[in-house]
Amino acid sequence: MKRLITYTAIVMIVSALCFAVQAQEKTVNPPQKPASEIAADSNDYIIGPEDVLNIHVWKEESMSKTVPVRIDGKISLPLADDIQAAGLTPLQLKNVIIDKLKGFIESPAVTVTVMEANSYKIFISGEVKNPGVFSIRRETTLLKAIITAGGFTEWANKRKILVISGENGKEQRTYVNYNKIVDGDIPDVVIKRGDTIIVR
Repeated sequence: MKRLITYTAIVMIVSALCFAVQAQEKTVNPPQKPASEIAADSNDYIIGPEDVLNIHVWKEESMSKTVPVRIDGKISLPLADDIQAAGLTPLQLKNVIIDKLKGFIESPAVTVTVMEANSYKIFISGEVKNPGVFSIRRETTLLKAIITAGGFTEWANKRKILVISGENGKEQRTYVNYNKIVDGDIPDVVIKRGDTIIVR
């Protein structure tokens, strides 16, 4: 009887310790934010159509605006008129705006912040668990894109995945063997803005 009581007490103590360790891990390692909530990196993020930018001109509130990037890739600002934003990083766009405003403002101080990164989209269809349109913050890879779509269905042909991309205005089709990437036989494929992945 004494042995049974002692064993029960030990089990209860071990369970309590495990619970305490798990609680501590949750406190130390909080869940990471989904990619959709991560701010666009101003060092390498390339602005594109449909992005929303906040342009702040120090001490010039009338010129500070939150503006969408139009389909033609341009934004409109007072005094500066239309400015090409698509294809530039926020830092590059900041320098362009400063040059535009120098004729009107002495030593303009400008900040450019990407409020909504809507232009970086990839399209995944076919035999994946969650096909659809996905927003990304920068170029990604095929392996990461498949994970984003929830992985393959049981009917997926992993040996012949079609990647459709646009290069210099021309459509380029590439067939990729997913298994060879996983095995390290071929490098992972870079997936760029606007690319389509079709899993059959």
